[in-house]
Order: sequence, then structure tokens, then C-alpha cells
Amino acid sequence: MVAKIINATEARVGTNILLESQPFTVKKMDVSKTGKHGHAKCRIEAAHMITGNKKVLVVPGHDRFEVPMVMKNKAQVLSIAEGKASVMDLESFETIEVEVPEELKGELVANDNVEYWDIEGTLILKRKL
Repeated sequence: MVAKIINATEARVGTNILLESQPFTVKKMDVSKTGKHGHAKCRIEAAHMITGNKKVLVVPGHDRFEVPMVMKNKAQVLSIAEGKASVMDLESFETIEVEVPEELKGELVANDNVEYWDIEGTLILKRKL
């Protein structure tokens, strides 16, 4: 679900946007001045929120981007098996199975508290609390 729509010139470093229905975070933003009869151009460097892949695009300043819904929640690890963690949300007490990222593979054990993000329906573990 999309929360709002912004113009390309309103995007700032750290803003989350949807490009080709994929969630990206703006890492660098340059806006050129308008010409005599032209429009401002925006050069945006963005990184995919889940995979980390980078993308660079140049768009007119009046182009519009959708801002994805990102829900940040806390959970407790119940068990870890084969690269996946079974976690319990600390607010709704529902059990969710989430893939463990490479940077957290050696650190997580049962009963640890973690932060997970729900990005347009995709769940990812972000950090150990």
C-alpha cells in the first residue's frame, strides 16, 4: 500500500521511493537548474532496500514517485533453522518466519530481540536489539 506520492524534486537523501514497483532508498540526489524553455532534471542514485543493488536514473523534476509503506516492528526469536528464523511479534504475538541476513547469521540465538521491517509485504530482519 502506497502512503503518498512525491515529485522528484521533493526526494531527499534517505527518502524511500518505488522504482519499477521495487522499494529503493535515495543515497544521492542532484537537481539541475531549469533552462530557458526546459524543466529541472533530477539525477537520483538509489539502493534497493532489500538486496542493496544500486540504480542511477535521470528524470524530469515534475516526475512523480510513490513512497512505499515501511512498518518497523520488534520481535523475539523463537528458533533458528537452515537460515530462517521463527520470530514472534512483540505487539500482536503472531509467529512469523523470516530469512536471516548474512550479517546476523552468527549472532542470533533463541530469545534475542530483533527489529524487523515489513516493506510492502516483504519481511526482513534489520538488527539485533
